[in-house]
Amino acid sequence: MNFASDNASAAAPDILAAVAAANSGYAMPYGNDALSEQVRERLRALFEAPEAAVYLVATGTVANALSCAILTEPWGAIFCHRNAHIEEDECGAPEFYTGGSKLVLVDGAHAKMAPEALAEAIGFTGRSGVHNVQRGMVSLTNASEHGTVYTPAEVAALSEVARGFGLPVHMDGARFANAIVASGASPAEMTWRAGVDVLSFGGTKNGCLGVEAVIIFDPAKAWEFELRRKRGGHLFSKHRFLAAQMLAYLEGGLWLRLAGHANAMAARLADGILRLPGASLVHPTEANAVFAAFPRAAHRRAHAGGAAYYLWPFDQSLAGDADAPLSARLVCSWSTTPEDVEGLLALMRG
Repeated sequence: MNFASDNASAAAPDILAAVAAANSGYAMPYGNDALSEQVRERLRALFEAPEAAVYLVATGTVANALSCAILTEPWGAIFCHRNAHIEEDECGAPEFYTGGSKLVLVDGAHAKMAPEALAEAIGFTGRSGVHNVQRGMVSLTNASEHGTVYTPAEVAALSEVARGFGLPVHMDGARFANAIVASGASPAEMTWRAGVDVLSFGGTKNGCLGVEAVIIFDPAKAWEFELRRKRGGHLFSKHRFLAAQMLAYLEGGLWLRLAGHANAMAARLADGILRLPGASLVHPTEANAVFAAFPRAAHRRAHAGGAAYYLWPFDQSLAGDADAPLSARLVCSWSTTPEDVEGLLALMRG
């Protein structure tokens, strides 16, 4: 009953098998192997973007940080939601890899930027010329840090605001598969057709050992990305092991099946929690994360029974009034089982 994070799950068997199969013989390093070329072609076909540049890295942090670095200058602002992953969970990596770009935080319900708030933030930036940080780029997190999902129409509305100011758009898709399953959109509809210039396409949170793809829809930025990846220490020599993961992830729609299962388990968990007396959802459950509030007594029973999840925010305590609600984040993964969900709910009910 581990609902702490989808990062806590094991790797999917198909991914492990692919890595083992790749561990045979010799292959050229640094992405010059046959598997890496297959990955590039597979992702271009999936996104209906034959000219896109495709690169693999091992972590979501560097995928996001390098993506930002090719889209703005050190004196540029990166406009993102105040609960975006690049704001809350990257330890300043975007600022580091861009050489000093400033994150400008934008409001919006349930960790999704509102177009009017984005327009106001961009319009307010750079008003005093050389004395201010300049307008740089926009970054969206989809699925969001609060488990909600931008639809293609919502992405397009934000991209339209960005385009009105001449700014490029990045999408942090660490949970892109969960967003695609939840929305029913195609990868192209969710990205370049809606105005996204660069996507961080996640695999690690959805069953891979450790691989993310950076998809650059304008290949003019490709060479800069290659240089920054190498200079930043993220060009893998034995690249075939990244490529093997990504190929298996895409094969037969595995990425969608894994995400679909995680989303379904989250929906089941959210429904069960709402049946508890005094329970409510803090944010809509649209992907694989459940943000809910329920009585402290139910939390105590769950924790005593061995369930793992985070109180959210962290500064809450299990001590105190048993009937008072505490909020929590519970994340489902590709390996969460119905038995895991029902076991947790049984503990909560007591």
